[in-house]
Amino acid sequence: MYRQGDVLIVPLAEAAVPPHVADTADEPRDARGRMVLALGEVTGHAHAVVGPGRLVREPGAFGPMLLHLPDGGRVVHEEHAPIPLPKGWYRVVRQREYVPGAVRLVAD
Repeated sequence: MYRQGDVLIVPLAEAAVPPHVADTADEPRDARGRMVLALGEVTGHAHAVVGPGRLVREPGAFGPMLLHLPDGGRVVHEEHAPIPLPKGWYRVVRQREYVPGAVRLVAD
């Protein structure tokens, strides 16, 4: 497992990748060509992956994302050290917090 700030990245066995992923559109990349895992609403900084791969959002209110890195990659952020990731599939989960009456994603 890997963690960078409020983003948790969990290795996923190929057999555990849901079959619907093959037909699911990739999340759009940002203007810099990065796959953004989480964007800081206040700072504009991003937890992102650069290079070849796919980022697919799973259904649901907090829809974790699936990240595929055929050649490996690095998670980068302006305030954290980069994290190298070996090639493979990953589930990307954003940290959540409870506020009275609701659960929401943690905001920067």
